[in-house]
Amino acid sequence: MSLEKKISTIINDFSFFDSWEEKYEYLIDLGKSLSPLNKRSKNDLHLVQGCQAKVWLVCEIRNGKLILKGDSDAIITKGLVGLLIFVFNNSYIEEIVQSDNSFLAKIGLNKHLSMTRSNGIDEMIKKIRSHCSNYLKNE
Repeated sequence: MSLEKKISTIINDFSFFDSWEEKYEYLIDLGKSLSPLNKRSKNDLHLVQGCQAKVWLVCEIRNGKLILKGDSDAIITKGLVGLLIFVFNNSYIEEIVQSDNSFLAKIGLNKHLSMTRSNGIDEMIKKIRSHCSNYLKNE
C-alpha cells in the first residue's frame, strides 16, 4: 500500500469515530497491535530525544523502503508510535522524505495532544525522515 493510501486510510479511520475518547481508544489499540521490540533495540541509538515518555524507533532500509519498528513506555505515546508505524512502515523512502505532517492536522491530533506529546510526535517524524534522508545522501 502506498504512503498516500495509508494516510488516507488513517484519516478515514479517525473520521469514523465521533468523540476524542473513541479516537484515543483507537490510538491505544494501534499501540497494542505493535510487535514487541526486543530489549537490545531499547538503547540510546534508537531512543527518540525530545519525547516526554521513552520512545524507541528502529529504522532500517530494505529495497528502497523503510522498515520501522518501535515502542514506548507510555500507553498513549505507544499509540502514536503505532500510528507512525502504520503510516511509514514499508513505504518508499523518497515518499517519506517528500511527505508532510498534514495528516496529523486532518485527523485533529494536533489540537488534541498536549504540547509535550505534539513535540514528541514531531521528533519521531524528524528521526524517521532524517534516517531516510541520510540513506538517500549516502546512496
